[in-house]
Amino acid sequence: MLLSRDSVELLAPVGTWEVLEAAIGAGADAVYLGGKRFNMRMHRTDTNFDDQALAKAVEYAHQHQVKLYVTVNNLISDREIGNMRDYLKLLDQIKPDALIVQDLAILELARELNFSVPLHTSVMMNTHNEHAVRKLQEYGITRVVVSREMTLAQIALLKERTGIEIEYFVHGDMCVAQSGQCLHSGILFGQSSNRGRCLKPCRWPYQLIDESTGQVLDSHDPGPFKLAQKDMCLYQHLPELIQSGVCSFKIEGRMRTADFVSRIVKTYRQAIDRYIADPAGYSLDEQAWQELYDNRSRDFSSCYALGNPGASAIGYTGEREPRFFSQAVKEAGLSSAHGIPERPSSENCLKANLAVRVADMASLTAACQNGANTVYIGGEGFKPAKPWTLAQITQALEVANAFNTKVIVSTPRVTMERESSELDQFFTQLNTLRPHGVMVSNIGMLSLACKNCDLPVYTDFSLNIFNHMSAAWLKHNGAVQATVSLEATYEQIRGLLNQSSLPVEIIVHGPIEAMILDHCIPSAVLGYNADTSQELYHKPYALLDTAGEKHPIKIDQYGRNHILFAKDLCLYSYIPALGGAASYRIEGQYYTPELVGLLTKAYRDRLDGLEIQPNETLHKISLSSPRELGIGAFRYRVSR
Repeated sequence: MLLSRDSVELLAPVGTWEVLEAAIGAGADAVYLGGKRFNMRMHRTDTNFDDQALAKAVEYAHQHQVKLYVTVNNLISDREIGNMRDYLKLLDQIKPDALIVQDLAILELARELNFSVPLHTSVMMNTHNEHAVRKLQEYGITRVVVSREMTLAQIALLKERTGIEIEYFVHGDMCVAQSGQCLHSGILFGQSSNRGRCLKPCRWPYQLIDESTGQVLDSHDPGPFKLAQKDMCLYQHLPELIQSGVCSFKIEGRMRTADFVSRIVKTYRQAIDRYIADPAGYSLDEQAWQELYDNRSRDFSSCYALGNPGASAIGYTGEREPRFFSQAVKEAGLSSAHGIPERPSSENCLKANLAVRVADMASLTAACQNGANTVYIGGEGFKPAKPWTLAQITQALEVANAFNTKVIVSTPRVTMERESSELDQFFTQLNTLRPHGVMVSNIGMLSLACKNCDLPVYTDFSLNIFNHMSAAWLKHNGAVQATVSLEATYEQIRGLLNQSSLPVEIIVHGPIEAMILDHCIPSAVLGYNADTSQELYHKPYALLDTAGEKHPIKIDQYGRNHILFAKDLCLYSYIPALGGAASYRIEGQYYTPELVGLLTKAYRDRLDGLEIQPNETLHKISLSSPRELGIGAFRYRVSR
């Protein structure tokens, strides 16, 4: 492609007016900033702009021929819909160049309000496949900030197939978890990373242990900070970045100082301009690189841009961590439920649908025998288990049909090119097998499933449904049921149940995934090669934090790590207060068949009002559980 100054946009972060002037003065083509409401940097109010300052900032940027994007990129609850509608009306008047959004409700509101400002998707929307991009383009999305786990090669292919503008982080603080899929801070502290208040549990010290024995696996331990991702820096790889088709180079750091932002913008500006002027003759400016390196905060990594970096992307010693936002604490147990209603709601649960996710045929049989209306199978197969085959799905249908139980086939949470290609064929094959539905975990697979199979399509918790308008968006795009966000509290769930036009499922029991990572912790820490040491994947690994909590690590067939909370969710006591849901789910895929049967029977009786001694039943569940039980986000009135 022929390059010009317009081929590449250098996008700078802005938190204050001083930084705005500095970024523009240093040569930024565009800046992004947040208002006092609905953005991903809510810890410090001094790094956001009030309504009047927003209007002035837009005017100032445009006077200097610089574009300005406003971040409206956190999840919103039903109680916030009215304020969001008013905020969008204001933004439509002051006319920034685009909004950066996460919540699907914004897409619904934009159509309702005939919103005229372009929309870009935030990295928090976890956009990582072409099917998601095409669906978003139907709603007028002109640019996506793709998942940070995508390589430049994958990005080039995505750009070629869809034509979408692609924005990519090139410098700054990175999360180790898949964007929009980290629930740790939200459930533990009530401070959601999806709502701009992450307290960064990924920056805590951990020990890698054998979960079954408690043995610390420290013979090759490089340091305690097992999840502390280094800062992204692609300065040394600008030619590859530019040639990949990325149109906007995003610098992270809306809480940084004017000097810090100005230095980085100038350095990248000069390098980009030199490359565009003479691509064939370009070489790295060693002095500029040294100055950038000497003024770094954390150490640098190219992260996933050039491929999975493994252990090299982690700052194990923690020596260069600029700030720790929190420290490990004990998770909420069952005794932390004071003040949460246990009374029946106005809606009862009698004969409600009980769904159980299972990992094998024996667990499926146990669930069916004890009253499950629906079983979920498929999706990730956690080692040493293997994924469900078509033959096993056929057998599962035969077993479930004998009990009049529905079988819904689930799909992986993360579906990049490989997984998307597999599911393209898989959905077509399901038309022949005829399960009772499929469950998908992102909007790309919702679109693909609706296109390739004529089965009912359900959506999982990873779509982060927090309000009735997001649920309505899913309904308009083919979903027959949504799963409420695991970060939603009782009050927020009730608001959603009262207003949603789409049937909603609530997860009421089971292990909950705090994070999902493309980074393999055991492989990186222990220094073995995944291709030659497969048997080491079969050990029961866990992370031990400084509060003494053990977080199991489950490794799926794609090598991704799923980090669980130390305590399993248990809302058994609060079932009467949660009436009105279409379905109640037990996450049983990590349980033995015996425990799956016990839990299914207990929740079936609870939903049907047949339990005689609920306290004794709860005690029996606690004794049978492989981990302690807790109430997750239910300890909070609202998830902030």
